[in-house]
Amino acid sequence: MSEPNKLDNITIILQRPRYPENIGAVVRAGQNMGIGGLIVINPQNYDRSRILKMATHAVAGAVEHISIQNSLKEALAPFGYVIGTTARLGKQRQEIFTPAEIAEKIAPISQANRIAVLFGPEDRGLTNEDLRFCHCLVNIPTAAFTSLNLAQAVMIMCYEIFTAREKAMNGFYPRLANGHELEGMYEHLKDILIRISFLNPENPDYWMNNLKRFFARLPLRAKEVKIIRGICRQINWYGEKQYKDGLNQKEGGEPGTSI
Repeated sequence: MSEPNKLDNITIILQRPRYPENIGAVVRAGQNMGIGGLIVINPQNYDRSRILKMATHAVAGAVEHISIQNSLKEALAPFGYVIGTTARLGKQRQEIFTPAEIAEKIAPISQANRIAVLFGPEDRGLTNEDLRFCHCLVNIPTAAFTSLNLAQAVMIMCYEIFTAREKAMNGFYPRLANGHELEGMYEHLKDILIRISFLNPENPDYWMNNLKRFFARLPLRAKEVKIIRGICRQINWYGEKQYKDGLNQKEGGEPGTSI
């Protein structure tokens, strides 16, 4: 029997992990808490024997199902909600949840949406560029010594998600727009905002990042993305129509003007 909040909709994603032993320990932590999905992005050293040593024989089969990918953007494309983990705070890392808070938040969302929990490299964590794909951020509170092993951090997150499963809503929860749909919308929106001179074409991503953070707080449903893209298409159509109408008026000659 599956868990009420569909733990199979939860996937752990490791961005550029450095040590194969940590990958193995993450597999084991996920299996302990019923979370089997694991994607590894650009591992520095993918040594299967060292991974198996930490994963233990009991979950060796899960190691065979690890998905190894090269692009974080492409890996996140199927997910409707992405949680980024961070030990650092800053201007672009302002709204931070605890593991327990985020687990309760995603319990109902996981009913109808695939969710990714993203972890960065052991030495530096996620970059600001990585965080732009995330809907929200989570920080694991610690005492004076703040450094956590990657597998320890994964275990804490998985434990909180596992224990929050009973709080999942039994009713309807809408499908959120996945990463692929959102990126398409952002590109469409950026193009239109440049065309109407709302964005500086020399540096459009600066303001687009602010818009992305705004939309991530909502988050957007799939049908809402379609509405926004429909508005973009209408703005584009109207702009082109006005331009063509202006050309036609000039060709036909306007009163009081010369051609």
